[in-house]
Amino acid sequence: MKQTIRLEKLLAHTGHGTRSEIKRLMKTGSVSVNGRPVKDGGIQVDPEQDQIAVDGIGVRYREFIYLMLNKPQGVISATEDSRDRTVIDLLDPEYQTFDPFPVGRLDKDTEGLLLLTNDGKLAHNLLSPRKHVPKTYFAEVEGAVTEEDIDAFSAGVTLDDGYVTMPAKLNILKSGDPATDEVSKIELTIMEGKFHQVKRMFQSVGKKVVFLKRISMGPLLLDEYLEVGSYRELTAEELLELQANTTSGLIG
Repeated sequence: MKQTIRLEKLLAHTGHGTRSEIKRLMKTGSVSVNGRPVKDGGIQVDPEQDQIAVDGIGVRYREFIYLMLNKPQGVISATEDSRDRTVIDLLDPEYQTFDPFPVGRLDKDTEGLLLLTNDGKLAHNLLSPRKHVPKTYFAEVEGAVTEEDIDAFSAGVTLDDGYVTMPAKLNILKSGDPATDEVSKIELTIMEGKFHQVKRMFQSVGKKVVFLKRISMGPLLLDEYLEVGSYRELTAEELLELQANTTSGLIG
């Protein structure tokens, strides 16, 4: 079955301007379909079969985009905000035209892995509570994180609102020393995404998170070469693995 789309919508999604700008392009004969100039933006085209060009340059169309962002602190996980800079503001216009959104959220002062896409089905599968998608964080914590904390997190801890978390895996990279104000460095894998969950889990055992960074979500690992504030498209392998795990329910 052929998948068709309005020509003007296709051109808008590929960064060729606003609706009025696209109309002007068509009036000048700059837009062609299968070698013939087209002035009606309402016609249906098949992106896989029809050859679409603007000023003689072929147009590459895709329905979905998948971006890995290394979110910086001070930026919020939203599509728009009247006060703060959002993760969408970090994107080039060519990606903004796809109307992507963050899959889940990271707190304003948390950095690290955030997936941006316009694929609602994939996002739903990743965020579904039934999927129990594991998310791993690196954190710096005031005080000494101990084996007792590992046991507590493994059993599930009670948050300030009475909610008992699912079992979580705590790995101590370096235990801090309160006497010298040296922080503990840990990795924590949780299966949920409650509000401020990592911070509240440590709060429940009398400790405070002073730095937090997400390093993985399901099979997706933060690219170690991706600088804070930068982003890139997922590789074909990353996308396939993400799709396979979420649809099969193998995550978690």
